[in-house]
Amino acid sequence: MLKLAVVILNWNGRAFLERYLPSVIRYSKRNGVKVFVADNGSDDDSVAYLKIAFPEAGIIQLDRNYGFAEGYNRALTQLEAEYFVLLNSDVEVTEGWLDPLIDALDANPLIAACVPKILSDERRDLFEYAGAAGGFIDKYGYPFCQGRIFDSLETDYGQYDKSREIFWASGACMAVRGPLYKLAGGLDAEFFAHMEEIDLCWRLKNRGYQIVYVPESLVYHLGGGTLPQGNPKKTFLNFRNNLFLLYKNLPEESLNGILFIRMFLDGISSLRFLFKLSGREFYAVFKAHMAFYNGFSRYKQFRKSERKFISRYNHKEMYPDSIVKKYFLNKKYTFQSLNWKPTVH
Repeated sequence: MLKLAVVILNWNGRAFLERYLPSVIRYSKRNGVKVFVADNGSDDDSVAYLKIAFPEAGIIQLDRNYGFAEGYNRALTQLEAEYFVLLNSDVEVTEGWLDPLIDALDANPLIAACVPKILSDERRDLFEYAGAAGGFIDKYGYPFCQGRIFDSLETDYGQYDKSREIFWASGACMAVRGPLYKLAGGLDAEFFAHMEEIDLCWRLKNRGYQIVYVPESLVYHLGGGTLPQGNPKKTFLNFRNNLFLLYKNLPEESLNGILFIRMFLDGISSLRFLFKLSGREFYAVFKAHMAFYNGFSRYKQFRKSERKFISRYNHKEMYPDSIVKKYFLNKKYTFQSLNWKPTVH
């Protein structure tokens, strides 16, 4: 069995493979480590290119595009490794990036997953949107990061250079224990894409495991390669999946109250889209709520099966206030300005 498998999910991304895969191959040469590209049914020449340009990389060919979540699930069922690294195809890694992640997982069996520092590939002094320096959520399920709250990105000057326990690790680059990934059920295929990594991390935390940020590991992420910001499909997936996320993981005593407030806040967001004349995004929020209602019964059974785990709700990495209020009303645009200190690892 491999010590670690780096798995890159690809869909019609030859340009990304040409640009970013060389750094992954170069800086992942270590005993027991192998790089794989899982092709999600591409109809470009990605696979043919890989066979010629990177014969050392393993190739897993899926018959169609299953999305981010199911694509990874299907690929990882074909591999056996102590650790997996889920890595976006638009990520440039740096020399020595794997060692701190492996060391963290080796040192503490309670760490289920960890994430490196993720900076922007386009502005290398800035944190990148999808993960930055480790993810958190507020009490209403809004995700944010050290280094990024909503669309406000911070400059990296070493302010988040201490390892700490976080709430979620970014799917852009996440190292996770292979057996735990499979034991927890992997990524939720119903999500298709967006927030599926937060859901997985929450389920792992509900089982008593930790998610940890490891700043000694550094990668650069381009971001927005599949669905850019402002895309109605991305809006739909984010709003729908966030409701699924809450319904799946919140305990009974707080579920209804938090869902009600979250839906109210979603209504305010939809009106903002309308006032900005973004009719397609307004409609995307409406569709997201309809899809949530339609998926309600499907997740009822899941809640029953997870009841003994869902009761573990006192996660200190969940922000106890509203990040929406702090950001839009109190003008708190940086993680440090929240004056909230989750446990340093």
